[in-house]
Amino acid sequence: MSFKSLLKKKLEATLSEKELELLPRGYQMIGDIVILNLKEELKKREKEIALAVHELVPYAKTICVKTGGIKGEYRKPQIKKVWGNGTETVHYEHGAKFKLDVVKVMWAKGNINERKRIASLVKKGEVIIDMFAGIGYFTILMAMKGPKVVYAIEKNPEAHHYLVENIKINNLDNVKALLGDSKELALKCEKADRIMMGYLPEPKDFLETAFKCLKEKGTIHYEGIKSKEKAYELYETVKIKGNAQGYKCKLLNAQFVKSYGPKRWHIVVDVLCKKISSTHLERKKISAKETIKD
Repeated sequence: MSFKSLLKKKLEATLSEKELELLPRGYQMIGDIVILNLKEELKKREKEIALAVHELVPYAKTICVKTGGIKGEYRKPQIKKVWGNGTETVHYEHGAKFKLDVVKVMWAKGNINERKRIASLVKKGEVIIDMFAGIGYFTILMAMKGPKVVYAIEKNPEAHHYLVENIKINNLDNVKALLGDSKELALKCEKADRIMMGYLPEPKDFLETAFKCLKEKGTIHYEGIKSKEKAYELYETVKIKGNAQGYKCKLLNAQFVKSYGPKRWHIVVDVLCKKISSTHLERKKISAKETIKD
């Protein structure tokens, strides 16, 4: 039987027929905590539903309910505890441990394959800057691939706290966790082979900083929300900013991570950037002048 069918059976004596039909078809599991997404009509029944879910998922220590989406600059989830013994947990993914409080910091379940993909691109000895590290969503898995160092920058003090915890519990000695604004702190790091810009909405205002922190040749992973038809615009944004900073850019890949609704996708573009030599720039200037004269 499906989860919804089992849940309906548990609650058939408590809920009306209409309410039974509105029950969720599934749930999200973060560590040993269940997150439910309930219809507005079921909010007044959340405690009964939580108890029934616990009977179906007895190994869950806590049942929570979403009250909204990710909110604000610090990407705080709108989640509340309905039943259980606390909201801190340890989540296991791709061989790594992620400690977090589900009420205080976000966990994006839809990015599971993207976290693995980005980590698979990392080469030993690289210098990496993760400009929006959070609790270490990308940092931890990248660091496990053996780069020289990952500079993990996070502005949210609560997320930074768990970032530090996750570096410890994964026994990593090649991560430097930095608390503050990446526009300032990234400039104090070593020049990077790879820069992760995992932040939504699209972090346009941070691209100039990213190019200032990049080696003469390196890769930028840049995120945004677009329709599939306009995915190339993300690359164009990086390319224009890169050209202004003296870099030639090449699109390596456009990854469609997850749907954000009708014709809206979370997209990541991997862009290889190479510094244009001063000689080449001078030739371009001369060529441009000759064209104007002609």
